[in-house]
Amino acid sequence: MPERDLPLWRDLPRLLVLGLLGLLLLLPYIWMVSASLKPADEIFAATLTLLPGRLAAAENYGAVFERLPVLRYLWNGVVVCGGILFFQLLFAIPAGYALAKLNFRGRELVFGAVMLGLLVPPHVPALPLYAGFAATGLLDTYTALIAPSTISVFAIFLFRQFFKALPDELIHAARLDGMGEMAIVWRVILPNAWPAATAFAIFSVVAHWNDLFWPLIVVNGPQHATPALGVLFFRTSEGDDDFGALMAAAVIMTAPLILAFLLAQKRFVEGIATTGLKG
Repeated sequence: MPERDLPLWRDLPRLLVLGLLGLLLLLPYIWMVSASLKPADEIFAATLTLLPGRLAAAENYGAVFERLPVLRYLWNGVVVCGGILFFQLLFAIPAGYALAKLNFRGRELVFGAVMLGLLVPPHVPALPLYAGFAATGLLDTYTALIAPSTISVFAIFLFRQFFKALPDELIHAARLDGMGEMAIVWRVILPNAWPAATAFAIFSVVAHWNDLFWPLIVVNGPQHATPALGVLFFRTSEGDDDFGALMAAAVIMTAPLILAFLLAQKRFVEGIATTGLKG
């Protein structure tokens, strides 16, 4: 056996385990796509098959577009996730830079507070936030959906770890050129932070696109419903009976996430691999 083939055989068990785990994670999505193509009698048949005996894609997907304002829900998801991500990056990048590269009194204490913030479940401030939005008349608005998530302690932590790995000489050179700290953040640091920003963007968009808890609290109707809430509205209207159409709705609402991840996969892996190389 040639020596160059040995590393492949050595890694084969690990690759098989990773492949099996990947398949297990994909099985629910594969079943969802399969069920969206089947009539109801095949979904609940005694034998489980992935390929439909009779293709019912037109019926299931047609029912979704007929009974749901699909484009409205998708647009709401884009607005909410895009707005949240914009403000999260706007606040987290300067904060992460300050914690990583600026020396000031109490820096470690502030970083400790950020770490403590990671331990607070998002459900804890839900009641006071709801009361505040109700008192100001902002329920059932984009503001109520976006505002509570504009500051992400996870984003601050992620960017702080990424910026720690950047060479200090890069910042010193920018200061010698007469740049202020904010100019350094946006003109020097940000262009080097795209891998971390892309990695965080995937985490943020997936979390808020799929979020049902907060939209269910502050949204009362379909006008500002997010994709996850739209699927719930469809399930309620169908009386839990039309599972083929329900799976079709789920496929439509999750497809943009799959596409976004495939487009950003390279930078996502770079961001995960390079974040935290330096403590």
